[in-house]
Amino acid sequence: MSYAWNAADYARHSAGQQKWALELLDESDLAADDVVLDLGCGDGKITAEIARRVPRGRVVGVDLSADMIRHAREAYPPATVPNLQFFEGSASALEFDREFTLVFSSAALHWIRDHGPVLAGIHRALQPGGRCVMQMGGFGNFATVLASFEHVMAKPRWRDAFLGFESTYGFHHSDHYRRWLADAGLIPTRVELIPKDMPHASRDAFTGWLRTAWHPYTSKVGEAHRNEFIDEIVARHLASHPPEPDGSVHATGIRLQVHASK
Repeated sequence: MSYAWNAADYARHSAGQQKWALELLDESDLAADDVVLDLGCGDGKITAEIARRVPRGRVVGVDLSADMIRHAREAYPPATVPNLQFFEGSASALEFDREFTLVFSSAALHWIRDHGPVLAGIHRALQPGGRCVMQMGGFGNFATVLASFEHVMAKPRWRDAFLGFESTYGFHHSDHYRRWLADAGLIPTRVELIPKDMPHASRDAFTGWLRTAWHPYTSKVGEAHRNEFIDEIVARHLASHPPEPDGSVHATGIRLQVHASK
């Protein structure tokens, strides 16, 4: 499912995602001539960093959001990053054939519930001996944030907007993922759930993160009342998880880290 993204707003409020992506990139053992697919490339910031690290290779960023791809192309044009391209497309319908030595993905694939088509497409996209390095929200991810959403959603003020609601997030368990990798013909070398703290510098930064990264929930509320809804989520979360003395707000993510090869 595609959501309306404000790419510039996301770029301002995605420091946590960027930090985790850079950590994952440092674990990816990039070679200077790697050919890399960044799956769910978002605003292109990390994709451009990958391109910088493969000066004799090339990088393709793919994202379902036209707004994100437009932002990425404007921010990182061929004139400044000649070994980088961006394309709009679905991770569930990849059309590449034995083109890449590495598929990289950070903080993206939890937007998809059924990963069978995704992994089949990754297998097709990889050259023989190619590998994938991916991290996404996993089982138990941001449980305290989800509990805050569920509490506020149940209030009479918001209840009607969520009748029949079912989250589109796929926060999967590592055991399931190992099986899905094998079904796709990929050989897992590391599949594990990792708790990771996501700090936000202030209440406003935490609010911006909820606004830009929780569309399955926030998009159910009309735009005229969305900020009011998000403010209630923030207040609920901070009531049980107050800011630190420096004003920072923390939330614990559970990341599913996946390393596999073809």
